[in-house]
Order: sequence, then structure tokens, then C-alpha cells
Amino acid sequence: MLDDDLDLRLLNDFQRDLPLVPQPFATIAARLGTHEAEVIARLRRLQDGGRIARVGATCRPNTAGASTLAALQVPPARIDEVAALVGDEPGVNHSYLREGDWNLWFVATAPDARKLAASLARIEAATGLTVLSLPLVRAFNIDLGFPLDGPRRSMALDRPADLSVLRPGDAALMQALSTGLSLEPRPFAALARSLHMPEAAIIERIDMLARARLLTRVGVIVRHRALGWRENAMVVWQLPDAAIPAAGAALSAIPGVTLCYQRRTVPGVWDWPLFCMIHARSRPEAMAVLDQARALPELAGAAHRILFSTRCFRQRGATIVEAAA
Repeated sequence: MLDDDLDLRLLNDFQRDLPLVPQPFATIAARLGTHEAEVIARLRRLQDGGRIARVGATCRPNTAGASTLAALQVPPARIDEVAALVGDEPGVNHSYLREGDWNLWFVATAPDARKLAASLARIEAATGLTVLSLPLVRAFNIDLGFPLDGPRRSMALDRPADLSVLRPGDAALMQALSTGLSLEPRPFAALARSLHMPEAAIIERIDMLARARLLTRVGVIVRHRALGWRENAMVVWQLPDAAIPAAGAALSAIPGVTLCYQRRTVPGVWDWPLFCMIHARSRPEAMAVLDQARALPELAGAAHRILFSTRCFRQRGATIVEAAA
């Protein structure tokens, strides 16, 4: 899926820790033994080809804005129609068809909780279907920057965000990073001009937000499906609340588990509080990772469901600040 080893190194080595210097692509080029113009050209080609979403950041949910994981029960004959209606909502940034009765899953984002609720209400009105909303309760691992080759590795256990560092103007900066940096020699200077801030101040704020875990990654945001990681299994587990912290930590340590978090339940409708994601190149590979999860003492006897994605309708950055009219 990649043209050569330099493409692979560019994506593997810089999914996080983008150099926070005035000319980050020159620094990347020096580390890779090539030239700044070559790095920028490759990133543009990879973005134009749909193999990376952007060079920028992923923002921690429910910090500068509001978000939820939501689902609909869509009759098979209406899948394309309803997916299009959901995709028309500006705050929807991810949308997938998954196996199971709740089959259309999406992430909805907005500047605040009130606007998020209004967004979900519009989706209900447009589709005539009830939205199942499952807000985040606790993150165990929300990084998703895993190596694209070699043996699977454990992802680091997440640490809480420090909300005290948020300052006026950070939401606009986080929105710009969620949209993506300009692929030019001085991308932070271009961003600084658009936000009417000094370049050095922009770099300093990005570093501060990343250290505070308000930005969960700053780097090259890849599209895994386009790079051959076509199997995405969302596995949900039924556990009592007291067992979730230990189970979530144990799940996160399994190589191949790429995301893990606890979400709010809806009694009698959705009683599965613990979620993990497994990204794999094949279904047998995904099931092998799941076998390791099922063998964990912390999950002994826990009921679970496996919901593989079968289609991707949308994948883009979050909405933190509404676009100007």
C-alpha cells in the first residue's frame, strides 16, 4: 500500500511527536536522510491518495468541545440513505457500518454539550430513527498511533488530561490542528497568520496542549483501511462497574488492541460499558488478538460482542469550533 521504505518510515516514525520547530518537515527529512521538499511532496501524495488524513493532531474528547459515540438501527434497504443523512451533519467525523443490530455507528462532535444534543436531535428528525448515544466515561487508551509493520506492540496506558492549561483561543487552535496543517516549509507560521498569533506562541501552545494530553497525538494521521488494515473489530464487554478499571488496563496492554475505553450504558438498551478496538490486516489476525483478550483473568466469564466494520462512510477531524457563516 506504500510505495517504498521511505514512505513507511515517514508514517511509522511520525504518527506522533511531530517536531515542534519552525520547519518540522526539514527536521523530519534530516532524520530520514532526505530533503525537506521530498518529505512535503510525499505527504501531499499520500494525502491526495487517501492514505493519510492530515498532518495535525487528534484532540481528546470532551475537553475543548463535546463528543459522543452514537449508533442507529438501520434497516438494510435504508443504509445508504441514512448514512448520507448522518454524513450531512457537520459534526459527524467518523461513520461506519458494523455487524450487529445497532449497525450504523458514528462519532458526533460539537463545540459544547447543548450543540451536540441539537446535532443528535437533527439526525433523529432527518432519519426517523432513535439515536443511541454513549458518551465517554473513562479512557484507557485513545492514541491509535500503532506501527504499520513488524510485530504488534502494546499501546501505552492513557493518563488523565490537565484541563487547567486550557486558555482562550485554544479551541480555535485545536480545530485547526484537527483539520490539518498546511504542507509547506513553515506550517506553524501559516497557522499563526490565520489565528493572528506569533509563530513561537503557536508552537509553545501546541507543546503545552500535547503535554497536558488535550492533544492525544501530534503527527501524521493515517487512514488505516487504505494502508491495508482493513479489519476493524469493535468488541464490547459486559462487566460490573467495579471490574472495569482493572479490565480496561489489562485490555490496553494486549498487542493489537488499539483503543480501549469505558462508555455510559443505557439500561435495557445497551448494557456493554467496556469497549476495545482491534485493527488488523485480516479477520483471523483480529480474532487471534481477541483470543488473548478473552484469556485475561480480568475478563473471565465476561459476556462480549464482536462488531466488525464492513463499510466506512466518513473519517475526518472533530468539530470543536463551528465554521463561520
